[in-house]
Amino acid sequence: MSVQSEVEMKFSDSLVAFIEEWKNKPGNLIMILHKVQEEFGYIPREAAKRVASMLDVPLAKIYGVVTFYHFFKLTKPGKHNIQVCMGTACYLKGGEDIIQELENILGIGVNQVTPDGQFSLEAVRCVGCCGLAPVMVIGDEVFGKLTKEQLPEILAKFQES
Repeated sequence: MSVQSEVEMKFSDSLVAFIEEWKNKPGNLIMILHKVQEEFGYIPREAAKRVASMLDVPLAKIYGVVTFYHFFKLTKPGKHNIQVCMGTACYLKGGEDIIQELENILGIGVNQVTPDGQFSLEAVRCVGCCGLAPVMVIGDEVFGKLTKEQLPEILAKFQES
């Protein structure tokens, strides 16, 4: 089965309906791309091609939006996406040290995925928890006032058995 047909098969009925509903509305592209990323966890190339075709817009326009906004991802994140805040407060309170320790523990760099697909690592701008700096988010769980020493125990909670 080709990648394209696999992706097309994965476009849920609700996603197709959403695209059809938003197809002719002003400012539709960002809303549609958010929905695509919600379904896949990122914007696969074949999904971007299909959206371009459905909206009758150039693929370059899709990629222009996806690469401009930090929120959109072009590569599949790990099962557990780790976001380390690098906003001013977190940066000043050791956010960079947290990232370096995670890189050492996981054996990957920022914007990479562990070989087993369990973890990915991102440096993000601000997660809105400045009083808890430095902050790390995994899924919907926020970890504040982090130290490097806490990281192995936190990661162990997310490890697959």
